[in-house]
Amino acid sequence: MIDPWGSASLEYQELIEKFGVKPFSEILDDVPDPSWLMRRGIVFGHRDYERILEAVRKGEDFAVVTGMMPSGKMHIGHKMIVDQLRWYDSIGAEIFIPIANMEAYSARGIDFETSRRIAVEEYIANYIALGLDLSKKNIHVYLQSENLMVEDLAYILAGKVNFNELRAIYGFTGSTSMAHMYAPIIQVSDILHPQLEEMGGPRPTLVPVGPDQDPHIRLTRDMAARFREKFGFIQPSSTYHRFMRGLTGGKMSSSKPKSAIFLSDTPEEAEAKIRNAKTGGRETLKEQRELGGVPEDCIIYETLLYHMSGRDDDLEEIYDSCRNGTLMCGECKNNTAEFVRKFFEELSEKREKALRVAEGVLEG
Repeated sequence: MIDPWGSASLEYQELIEKFGVKPFSEILDDVPDPSWLMRRGIVFGHRDYERILEAVRKGEDFAVVTGMMPSGKMHIGHKMIVDQLRWYDSIGAEIFIPIANMEAYSARGIDFETSRRIAVEEYIANYIALGLDLSKKNIHVYLQSENLMVEDLAYILAGKVNFNELRAIYGFTGSTSMAHMYAPIIQVSDILHPQLEEMGGPRPTLVPVGPDQDPHIRLTRDMAARFREKFGFIQPSSTYHRFMRGLTGGKMSSSKPKSAIFLSDTPEEAEAKIRNAKTGGRETLKEQRELGGVPEDCIIYETLLYHMSGRDDDLEEIYDSCRNGTLMCGECKNNTAEFVRKFFEELSEKREKALRVAEGVLEG
């Protein structure tokens, strides 16, 4: 069982073997000008992505839905969601970004006023600063608690799901609150409501998620099938991305400050965190030169893998130089620290401007 609110890790291969997710590498060649996240295997799996490719090929409408749960600071690992949204925006998707304040209340106990503030100051401001233009007509940002269309649809959908089914998917027990049990139905509604007649009718819909969110995808696909006759829903497609590891080697988490570089960190703070991050180097320089480093186990290399959006050849050169022992960890860490510092200097300036307009995104 996968817990979408927990912190347990998940083997990516397990998702493919046990839950019917297909390797994204099998369709990568069919994607026109794929993003670096796809090319580098960070987006590693999918369900029914062929529907999205067909819509792109034919120039037909399709939607992308990805939510934000405003429960804490946004860290650099969250950036990959914005990078994916920017890519889908560039190829003509209509994008829906629900702010999951109802889920934040039911799963984290965060009141609506606090979650709205976090959404504006952390998520919306950072989405704008990272280059996603939330003022565009094809991008919709809304609070779950203020979208009556989503709430009305959720109530209708709830008529065809029972406690035993939710218990089997999420592990709910007799002590689980009713609000927590209702949160997944709201998420299903978030994903399906772009296909309502009021929103233009049924169309291919994509949900890019981490593997821990797959229970929501499976439930949504089941509900879409149950309501196909009534609403004409098309089962949503999904992609799955790897999580960026924390600075100390475990999971990067907003609740573990030492594990994460937060997007609100100063350039100096971000640089210092990189300089203290775990590497994949050997114990001595002599061993490093003789045996080479292990970039697969290096947070420094992983930072470049996820965030250096330039040519893949440059990244491959760094990888090869590490493996053959010609690039030492000190030099690589210095170069990466400079890269991160420059990125955060630019981001800090953009965040200041973004904060001034972020509140207007919800008011609009």
